[in-house]
Amino acid sequence: MKARNARLLLSLSLFGLLAACGGENTKPTPPTTAPVQPSTPVKPVKIGVALGGGAAKGFAHIGVIKMLEANGFEPVVVSGTSAGSVVGALYASGMNAFQMQQKAVALDEASIRDIRLFSGGLIQGQKLQDYVNAQVGNKPAEQLKKPFAAVATQLETGERAVFVRGNVGQAVRASSSIPGVFEPVIIGGKSFVDGGVVSPVPVDAAKQLGAEFVIAVDISSRANGQRPSGLLGAVNQSITIMGQRLGEQELARADVVIRPAVLDIGAADFEQRGRAILEGEKAAMAAMPQIRAGVARLQQARAATARNADARAAAAQAEAHQRCQDSRSRIEKLRGIEKNCSAPAR
Repeated sequence: MKARNARLLLSLSLFGLLAACGGENTKPTPPTTAPVQPSTPVKPVKIGVALGGGAAKGFAHIGVIKMLEANGFEPVVVSGTSAGSVVGALYASGMNAFQMQQKAVALDEASIRDIRLFSGGLIQGQKLQDYVNAQVGNKPAEQLKKPFAAVATQLETGERAVFVRGNVGQAVRASSSIPGVFEPVIIGGKSFVDGGVVSPVPVDAAKQLGAEFVIAVDISSRANGQRPSGLLGAVNQSITIMGQRLGEQELARADVVIRPAVLDIGAADFEQRGRAILEGEKAAMAAMPQIRAGVARLQQARAATARNADARAAAAQAEAHQRCQDSRSRIEKLRGIEKNCSAPAR
């Protein structure tokens, strides 16, 4: 009996000694979840403006841009047709709306119009090209501060041409060369005329540049049963009629369409530039609730997509962590020892 008691005491002593040697490592460790990396901030929506053609009505684009900036919606992508390409080039170069307004007020029509008698009284367009290049610092399109596209029409094929590289002034000149008023512009052995024939408001060009939310500004005239005044007015309305069906289809792809009340301003009526700018401001402000709601919806959808992606990533990480812990040895599980499941450093 004494020997058996001695053996029992010896067994208990050895068990206590083993427990003491285990120290803190033998305490059960509560299960932990692998840390989830913080999600990256949701990027803001890339807003683009598609500025349509309309000769002197194009000053309205300045008023639209002014109100967009004032309300925190600065476009980061710019496309333009005809008069819209002129304003668009200046804006893409880094000018803000107030600077463009100063340029517009100081603009002398004679500085951008060069009539060549031997070509039937057509405007050559070289002065317009030189003016635009001077305003953008003679930089090529790919070096402007914002992505920019000028849309023209290739005369030989009738196809749309989108200029996003090279000579900005020449691209604007091609985009603004109203048939019968301007001489066609020769680029790379091909002839180009006003972009309004195929793309009156270049929504698609803005999307091609990466715009996620396109605000289109339509200043084109419409057939209203009245005879347009002057040769330029007649030609301008003819171009609008030719491109009207295509223009309607393209405008339908815009997120918001702004139509300043400038249809009664003549195509060559530069004296009403101040009123055109004001009408652009008024039309933009009227569209602001729609713009604000549209951008907010897109931003919320993007945030929800990011949250879902984070949740899926977190679930996958937690599952991988659990599989790693399940692969522990029986002794590790019994002793509650957590396994190091962190990914190896690359």
